[in-house]
Amino acid sequence: MPQWHGDQHKRKKTGGKKHSFRGKRAFEMGSDPAETIVGDLRIARKRGRGGGAKLRALAVNYANVTDPTTGKSQKAEIRGVLKNPANVDYQRRGVITKGAILDTPLGQARVTSRPGQHGIVNAVLIQGAEK
Repeated sequence: MPQWHGDQHKRKKTGGKKHSFRGKRAFEMGSDPAETIVGDLRIARKRGRGGGAKLRALAVNYANVTDPTTGKSQKAEIRGVLKNPANVDYQRRGVITKGAILDTPLGQARVTSRPGQHGIVNAVLIQGAEK
């Protein structure tokens, strides 16, 4: 179900109320979150405003993990989601979002990309939590 992302419900900078002068518009329409999980690769292609395409990762099993000390990146299998500070329910369900902590064979890694928007999982190894 589409979601409305307009700002007519917000207040003015002064704190006063904004009175609605029109209804909702199609260009203010958003979409449901992708809620990327760990599993066999599934990517959905979504048309964006202006005709551009957005790739939404629905399920992934590999991440591009970068070691900040050496600056080298390599493909690593995702074993699971250890922590997701965005939402405690996402943590229980194993949903991957930006900032989630993943368990990989290289060690714990923090997600730096937005899988539901970019269609790929990029992560950086966390110092002091290797293997």
